Amino acid sequence: MTDLFGTEKISDKDLQEFLLIEKQKAQFNAQIHEFNSVCWDKCMDKPSNKLDSKTELCLSNCVNRFIDVSLLITNRFANMLQKTSDSLI
Repeated sequence: MTDLFGTEKISDKDLQEFLLIEKQKAQFNAQIHEFNSVCWDKCMDKPSNKLDSKTELCLSNCVNRFIDVSLLITNRFANMLQKTSDSLI
């Protein structure tokens, strides 16, 4: 679809899809920020110019647990939504 100037109009569906993608990006960035904050506070005893193996392992484990919990919660909500939508049919 084009307007009088020959440029494409953005449909409501395209706009909603764009906004959903931008919202997901913002949520991802917020989650990364949360990982950094919590794991830094948990694992960093004293800042230095190099990470020792203990600190590196702590940071890695911390982020991995955050990812595991995020996936678990996401899957739980997806299952709840699926059950809700199945019961409506």
